[in-house]
Amino acid sequence: MSDKVLLVASVASMIQQFNMRNIDILLQMGYQVEVACNFAEGNTCAPEQIGELKKELESKQVVWHQIDFARNVFKLGQNARAYRQLKELFKKNQYHFVHCHSPIGGGLGRLAAHKYKTHAIYTAHGFHFFKGAPAKNWLLFYPVEKYLSRYTDELLVINQEDYELAKKKFHMKQLTYIPGIGVNVTPHDMPQEAKNKKRQELGIPESAFLIVQVAEFTANKNQRTVIKALEKMKKADIYYVMCGIGPEKEELEQYVKEHHLEKNIQFAGFRSDVHEILQCADCFVLSSFREGLSVALMEAMAEGLPVVCSRIRGNVDLIEDGVGGCLAAPEEAGAYGEAFEKIFENKRNKPEQLKKMGEQNRQKIRQFSEETVDEIMRKVYRR
Repeated sequence: MSDKVLLVASVASMIQQFNMRNIDILLQMGYQVEVACNFAEGNTCAPEQIGELKKELESKQVVWHQIDFARNVFKLGQNARAYRQLKELFKKNQYHFVHCHSPIGGGLGRLAAHKYKTHAIYTAHGFHFFKGAPAKNWLLFYPVEKYLSRYTDELLVINQEDYELAKKKFHMKQLTYIPGIGVNVTPHDMPQEAKNKKRQELGIPESAFLIVQVAEFTANKNQRTVIKALEKMKKADIYYVMCGIGPEKEELEQYVKEHHLEKNIQFAGFRSDVHEILQCADCFVLSSFREGLSVALMEAMAEGLPVVCSRIRGNVDLIEDGVGGCLAAPEEAGAYGEAFEKIFENKRNKPEQLKKMGEQNRQKIRQFSEETVDEIMRKVYRR
């Protein structure tokens, strides 16, 4: 009988978005794979997608377990219940190793692994403490992660800032840098006629300057700053389409309505055609206060789009200011406006410069390919 391995994450969307290729690798290596996370709440994708995820896991003969993790660290009772559920899993099963993700799932998963003497791998998808982070993040998350590093056999980090910090301060047995979760670096080239049709479907004029953002609607993703930047610019031929769902969406929709911006600012909701929308865009924006290494940003780069993004950890690993796009302080609407103006003017007067930015991004993103990341993960799982 083959060895069992367990993947642990706070929510099922972390499995769906970041771990399906890891599951395939483990299955190819002959492991029995099980998944433990919260399928019922806290997910960043639609309930229909979670239902499809369950079906996909079952079709791969991957056993899934509902664990009642709360994403909020202060929901102590719920997370205590989740830890008891995890311990029951470890008690009933002898796992060869556990691969943990996300702060809550990663923390409780490593505690359970330590208790049951199980090899623990932890992927940090961007520590909550970083240069410029609020003091409360350092006071709350840093001591916990430093303590739990003693129970970590291998720590995987996805950006250079986290790597340097972990190398200097943490106590894991092994530290590995991995260039994100890997993206498909093959561009999805659409004919111009198809691009025009997609724009027509979205209500975007063919000649308009289209900015796209793909992100959940949370305070961290900071779409509000982009909206305010465009409001100040007052350019009728610049359009902004936001793809995603999340708790901040309704409030932002109300702001756009109250300020009469509906013509140029659209909330597209969850989309299954993101790559098509990216292909008919002129610019991608990512305005987050915190990122590990943004998949949405990497996918936009793979499509050859120039980028305007916040000057933060992770983003600076991907975008060099003035080369693949423009960097801006996340809270400064004026800086975003200046960056959009620069790329907008390039489209009108220097289209070759706009194309060069996109090509720079396509070249840069090759080192973050699925193939590169998958090879590293195979080595990690063989250790």
